[in-house]
Amino acid sequence: MTKTLTQVQLGKTGPVVSRIGLGAMGMSGMYGSSDDATSIATVHAAIDSGANLIDTGDFYGMGHNESLIRTALTDRKREDVLLSVKFGALRGPDHSFGGVDTRPAAIRNFLAYSLQRLGTDYIDIYRPARLDPAVPIEETVGALAELVQAGYVRHIGLSEVGAETLRRAAAVHPIADLQIEYSLISRGIEDEILPTARELGIGITAYGVLSRGLLSDSLRNGQAFAANDFRAHSPRFQGENLTANLRLVEALARIAAEHEVSVAQLAIAWALSRGADIVPVIGARRPERWAEAVGAVDIRLSEGELAAIEAAVPAGQVAGSRYAAEQMAMLDSEH
Repeated sequence: MTKTLTQVQLGKTGPVVSRIGLGAMGMSGMYGSSDDATSIATVHAAIDSGANLIDTGDFYGMGHNESLIRTALTDRKREDVLLSVKFGALRGPDHSFGGVDTRPAAIRNFLAYSLQRLGTDYIDIYRPARLDPAVPIEETVGALAELVQAGYVRHIGLSEVGAETLRRAAAVHPIADLQIEYSLISRGIEDEILPTARELGIGITAYGVLSRGLLSDSLRNGQAFAANDFRAHSPRFQGENLTANLRLVEALARIAAEHEVSVAQLAIAWALSRGADIVPVIGARRPERWAEAVGAVDIRLSEGELAAIEAAVPAGQVAGSRYAAEQMAMLDSEH
């Protein structure tokens, strides 16, 4: 794939990134089984298209994802890629989640292991996966600032925090970006979080732009989810909720057909239309899915077309929460 992606600066203090980034979580089993060779080919396709932002987490596949990315980047220049890494989520040997730990000593420990698995001596954007209720955000960001000073981290990011936490964090050290779910059917950040980020000059890396495959053509004909697929336990993909949500997708599909694009491309184009400070992170697992995402960057939507899309999928109409109740309780962005 020839390079086609333009670049934007991530917030006022962040790095220059491609207009869309690659989210690697799905390459390590979060949506059922995946194939390493296909995943590596997808990373290569993303880089070849001009993407430089690759997002991972040290807890994705308990280190598998970072090791996979290291392999994928073996024959690529380190400086051509921006690695965004989430840390702090605790896992058990049964794949369970055990909360989050962002104590300074724990951060240094997580970082040491990530540097080893990724085969690098620095991480471009390092961020706690969630707010640790036991550790003040000032303490967490202060520890990250020390790692920036030491050269192990280039930029500090945050994930799924609310406006007040964002302000407190930014008072300690510049924050490059906030990674948070944002899509046609998950628009909660528009009320307070997005305006605050813009006031503070903090970029948004938006994940879930396709709502975990809901805003695409992949589920329109029905699909059973494997037990190890996140969606098998997600409220939006259960029973009547899924039926109601697929009605929204069908309305979107009619508009997509008029434009001769896919539902996923329309959803990505909508997210891109929200501003140059919003960089969608697309969780493609196959090269053809990445190519589809790249195609969305060239879609231009008029005000009338955007209004039609938002009328088809009204804000607040999605059935079911973003996560199950236990995980929703961990989201500072939802309090």
